[in-house]
Amino acid sequence: MRNDMKKIVYADNAATTKLDLDAFEAMKPYFLEEYGNASQPYSFSRTARRAIKEARKIIASCINAKPEEIFFTSGGTESDNWAIKGSAFSDVYMRTIITSAIEHHAVLNACKSLARLRYPVEYLSPKNDGVITPEILSDIITDETRLVSVMLANNEIGTIQPIRALAELAHSHGALFHTDAVQCLGHIPIDVKELGVDMLSASAHKFNGPKGVGFLYIKEGTHIVPYSDGGAQEFGLRAGTENVAGIVGMSIALKKNCEQIVTNTKHLEKLEKILITNLDVAGIDYIRNGSTTHVPGNISLSFRGGDGEAILHRLDLMAICVSTGSACDSVNTQISHVLQAIGLDENYARGTIRISFGKDNSVEDAHKIVQALLKILK
Repeated sequence: MRNDMKKIVYADNAATTKLDLDAFEAMKPYFLEEYGNASQPYSFSRTARRAIKEARKIIASCINAKPEEIFFTSGGTESDNWAIKGSAFSDVYMRTIITSAIEHHAVLNACKSLARLRYPVEYLSPKNDGVITPEILSDIITDETRLVSVMLANNEIGTIQPIRALAELAHSHGALFHTDAVQCLGHIPIDVKELGVDMLSASAHKFNGPKGVGFLYIKEGTHIVPYSDGGAQEFGLRAGTENVAGIVGMSIALKKNCEQIVTNTKHLEKLEKILITNLDVAGIDYIRNGSTTHVPGNISLSFRGGDGEAILHRLDLMAICVSTGSACDSVNTQISHVLQAIGLDENYARGTIRISFGKDNSVEDAHKIVQALLKILK
């Protein structure tokens, strides 16, 4: 970086996170020295094979699963697609899939693909705070439901869902339950047995691991078709040469983040308080979206009469990176599907940005962001 460039304040950790240094160091040998294919029988591959086995154990322990219930993937998108399509294709009766209107597009578009194949798909509409209650699910679910997929935490507004209650309701109707935990694994405590889910998706780059690797938890006994055909990797359910370095880095990053959840949460709550308090003191007209039960550091703000894209670009000129609640195309700016689903007033919705703090953000970062926002909004 040139000396004359401004120091970047990165506050888009919900999009991706900085790779943890310990994870990076753990990965290096599998690029440079222990590069053997873990599927090969000779001695040079043993280290890679052991590394995958150990990483599987570490990840399983972080979510209270069995090692054989962890299946490595290329990330959250693949994990979501596998869970949804794999369960659908294993059902000869083509029963209904239920998901929510505020899911990540990896889930929504997977469901659209199934709908084109004539699988019935139904959508749950959340409350204004983004919560899907058991009552909402009970109005739709029947004994003809195959799968319910509701994300553990929303990527745009941070709302954490009552997954345990939703999973219990799904199981009472004989349905499987999948949750996309990409946005919150490593940031809140997760116990798959306590949640009662059959499948759970995760992506390493959301918790300071490398990009291009993730996993799908599949509860023992859950019937699902293989993601890809080929070799016998991942217990015969996901063919393809393993990304050994990525898998190792993911396990180290997840273990470290899980061990630091309490400390990190306190730090992120402090940064949130600085931001929100200063906006309130300045008398800014805004709405904070989502539930009070949310992922620490995930802050969706909608400013009355504002333009989220314009705010984002002005912050970028000040070397501050945030996200927006809208998707810009060549013709016009569309309000995101999440903001539409929670019924946010358009006067506020178009002025939405998402600030997502991470453990590496400082108090100084929070003050810089709020000062920049006040300059823009005033």
